[in-house]
Amino acid sequence: MIAASLVACSALLGCQPQETTPEEAPPNILLILADDLGYGDVGCYNPEAKVRTPRIDRLASEGMRFTDAHSPSTVCSPSRYSLMTGQMQFRVGGPGVFVGVGGPSLIAEDRLTLPQMLRDKGYATACCGKWHIGMTFLDRDGNRIEDDGLRGVRQIDPTRPIPDGPIHRGFDQFFGTACCPTTDWLYAYIEGDRIPVSPVEQFDRSGLPAHPYALDCRPGMIAEGFDHETVDLVFLARSIEFLETHVRTNLEQPFFLVHSMQAVHLPSLAADRFKGRSGVGPHGDFILEMDWIVGELLDTLDRLGVSERTLVIFTSDNGPEVPTVLNMRKTYGHDGAFPWRGVKRDQWEGGHRVPFIVRWPGKVEPGTVTDQMMSLTDVMATCAEIVGTPLPNDAAEDSYSMLPVLLGTCGEEPIREYLLQQTISLDLSIRRGPWKYLDHTGSGGNDYERPGPWGMKDYALPETDPDAPCQLYNLKEDPGETTNLARKHPRIVAELKHQLELFRASGRSAP
Repeated sequence: MIAASLVACSALLGCQPQETTPEEAPPNILLILADDLGYGDVGCYNPEAKVRTPRIDRLASEGMRFTDAHSPSTVCSPSRYSLMTGQMQFRVGGPGVFVGVGGPSLIAEDRLTLPQMLRDKGYATACCGKWHIGMTFLDRDGNRIEDDGLRGVRQIDPTRPIPDGPIHRGFDQFFGTACCPTTDWLYAYIEGDRIPVSPVEQFDRSGLPAHPYALDCRPGMIAEGFDHETVDLVFLARSIEFLETHVRTNLEQPFFLVHSMQAVHLPSLAADRFKGRSGVGPHGDFILEMDWIVGELLDTLDRLGVSERTLVIFTSDNGPEVPTVLNMRKTYGHDGAFPWRGVKRDQWEGGHRVPFIVRWPGKVEPGTVTDQMMSLTDVMATCAEIVGTPLPNDAAEDSYSMLPVLLGTCGEEPIREYLLQQTISLDLSIRRGPWKYLDHTGSGGNDYERPGPWGMKDYALPETDPDAPCQLYNLKEDPGETTNLARKHPRIVAELKHQLELFRASGRSAP
């Protein structure tokens, strides 16, 4: 039955596979990943946004904007794992989110990754910024550090190589941080597999700005010269350096660069040149800086003369964070989750529906908008089809190619019939067309009974069926997910739950 279900799913694709003709050179690929950027934080998605995002809006006008794109999870580590592997993270277990020196890597050594696949096709691969998929750190005796808090960071032997970082999972080069750059217990940069400047003292948080967006900063160990307010500028400089060096020395070799930002994850600590410029507070300044960074990367492609041969993807790892949404709504009338219910950690749409924009000159028609349902897991199968490499059955098990959508050859037929989502606690939901089934009660993440800066009590909606063991919504008729229809449509609940269990048991949701 499982096999039959997957065959049926394949038959419903409705689009023929696309191929890159032999005479076409594969494109460079620049993947820009924002952090905790909500659907409503970007002007081209939210006409009521209070922060200007002119460079992202321009990118959308030059390419294709997806309105039904989703992070695979409502939090960062699982989403990043799924982006890099095309596989949902619940299939391999592991922690919800890594902190400190938490590891080992969620990505198994023999797992084919997006960068490895492209490297095998001749790409130069690099990642600059936040990794957050787990790394193994060793102590002075060469043992793996098990404590992921302050105690664990104090045990790091910086002379010992990290054995399972990004350069062991498909990237030729890596410069960035293990987890959240300005939030976590380890405030130090990693280059390749080493910490070039080790953390030597405990970070004093008293020097941080006193505003509601400076929360979520642990008193970890900090390296000399590590500045919380300039992290994203450091990442940008390294990405630009990679681009300049690569174009100067290996112009004909395609590159794959992942630029993984701290922005706009808490704490919202914009660099000096952006402070006060948005007119919408410290978090607005941080969004402004994030948009500027996107522009700087695009301008670099222009300056180096490679824009016309570079596919650019811009997206976010999940929805916007609780304190930013609460304070931006109350103080400035800006809603980072607009127009959806829920925020980061929630299984409702605001927790995982994200901006997703693709620019590919000569291939993607400028100014196009699509309502094709997609997941960040789909980046891997899409890139595989672009470069003409078949994916083995034990890779990218939850990834669908969106190339027909990008090329405009798909029409109105859906690429995906179903979409899986997961929460930090591995609760699952499944979507078919307008029907969305949540295999759990409540948000799946945030506490809607809790007041205060991390509580969503002010935005709790009345339960229309408090005794129902699950949730079912029709997003076409009820995009705000206000009315639980589980008891009114038991057949749809049974169908979607059955399909969810098939996908769980089979180990894949893609054909």
